[in-house]
Amino acid sequence: MKLVGYIRVSTDKQGKSGLGLEAQRRAVAEYARQHNGESVAEYREVETGKRSNRPQLQAALAHAKQVRGKLIVAKLDRLARNVHFISGLMESGVPFDCADRPGADPFRLHIESAIAEEEARKISKRTKEALAEAKAAGTKLGAANPACRNLDDRARRKGAKATRTKAAAYYADVLPIITERRADGASLQTVADELNAAGHVTQRGLPYTATAVYRIESRG
Repeated sequence: MKLVGYIRVSTDKQGKSGLGLEAQRRAVAEYARQHNGESVAEYREVETGKRSNRPQLQAALAHAKQVRGKLIVAKLDRLARNVHFISGLMESGVPFDCADRPGADPFRLHIESAIAEEEARKISKRTKEALAEAKAAGTKLGAANPACRNLDDRARRKGAKATRTKAAAYYADVLPIITERRADGASLQTVADELNAAGHVTQRGLPYTATAVYRIESRG
C-alpha cells in the first residue's frame, strides 16, 4: 500500500529546529515497516491544532487520493483537536490511519478527538480567567505594560535585524532550490508549485506563492 505521511508542529520554532518532526517521521516510517507499506510522500505543516484550514493537509489528502493510497499521521493529536474536523476528514473518502492508533475505528477516533477538544477548551478558559483576574488586580497587560514595548529606535532596529536573521535561517534550505530552478528558467509560480508539492511551507506555515518566492530570491 502506498502511504502519504503528514506531520505537523504548532510553532515556527519547532518547525525550524526539527523539534518533534523527527519523532513523527520515525513513527510514520515504523508504521510503513509494520504494515508492509511504501512511503511515497511526506507533507509538513506548521499550524495550530485549533485551525482546520491546513493547505498541506489538503495537498496530502489529494496526493493520497491520486495514488489510491492512505494518509498516515504520527499522532492523533497532531491531526486536530476538533471533532467536526475529524468527521469531515473521515467523510473525505481518503483512507487514513494514525501511527499511534493503528486500525482505530471511527467511534474510537471520535471519542479521543472529543476528549482532546474539551481539554483545549478548558485550557483556553483557564487562561482567560487568569488574565481577567490579573487585570482586575491592577496588573497591566500587553501594550499597556511598558515592559512589552520597544523603548526606542535602537530597540526597534535590533528587533528588525533579529526578524531578518530568523527569516534567513528558516529559508536557508529552500534558497538553493529557488536559485537553481530560477537559473534553469523556471517561473516564480512554477518554483512555488514545486516547493508546495515537496511539502515545504513558508515561515508562517502557508503555501508558497510567486510573491513569496520572489521575496526569498531577492533576499538571497
